[in-house]
Formats: sequence, C-alpha cells, structure tokens
Amino acid sequence: MRHGITNLFAALNIATVEVVGECKPNRNGANFLAFLKKAVKPHVGKEIHVVLDNLSTHTTPDVKAWLEKNPHVHFHFTPVGSSWLNQIEIWFGIITRQSIRRGTFSSVHVLVKQIRDYIDSWNQDPKPFTWTATTGEILAKVRLVAASVRKLVNNNSN
Repeated sequence: MRHGITNLFAALNIATVEVVGECKPNRNGANFLAFLKKAVKPHVGKEIHVVLDNLSTHTTPDVKAWLEKNPHVHFHFTPVGSSWLNQIEIWFGIITRQSIRRGTFSSVHVLVKQIRDYIDSWNQDPKPFTWTATTGEILAKVRLVAASVRKLVNNNSN
C-alpha cells in the first residue's frame, strides 16, 4: 500500500563522495533552487560544476536568473538516456536497492526518515565509485545514444 511519495533532491560531491540530500513534497523549480542554494553554500568562492538530467525544473526562469548571479556555478546536462554518466544517479540506484525498494513505510514521514538515515550512514564512510568500463566503452555508448537520439529526432521531424 502506498502512503504517499516524496521527492529526493540530492548532490554527490565527487571529491569527498559525500551526499547532500533533501526530501520535498513536490519536484518543482522553487524546491530545486532552494536545494541548489543549500548544496553550493559550503563551496563559496569555488568553481562548482553540477551535472544534471534534462528535467524542466533545472531550467526555470528563477534558476536561470540565479545562475546569472552565480557565474561560478556551471550546469552540465547529460544526454537523454545517459543518466548513468551522472554519479548521483548511480547513488540513487544504490539507495533504492539497499534501503528503499523492499522497505515497508507506514507514512511519508517514515520514508523520509529512512532516506535521511541512509544519507547519514553513507556519509560516515563514503566510498568513491570506480568505473569498470574503459574510456573507449563509455565513449562508444555515448556515441550510440547520440546516434539513437539523432535518429529519433529525424524520424519525428518527418
């Protein structure tokens, strides 16, 4: 039985492999921007590169205006179908398998607590991700996805 949902906004610092996460009742531009501000605040004065998927919440007018005022923050968007390139997406798979998928949560509050506890536990002993694919294999997959997207776009424009 589903007792509701939550939306997890999360960022992974690739230097420390620590995760910053926050659950919100909905996924919109305002919640994303609030999370973004919180995630970058500890890194004032540093160049920050944020890898994102192509959700519309990442490009709202408020987010674009904030980016203009914060030129040290740079967005990089993964190609459609290539979320595996984003390390936080890998982490989402880990938390899903290890903590959420087979869980029983009597309320959204209990689910959010489980997510927070998992993040706290992860951050006590974070382990860096090690790519098992070679650079050639990764680039071949990127080229394959790009070709598939081009084919899809071409088919839809006819």
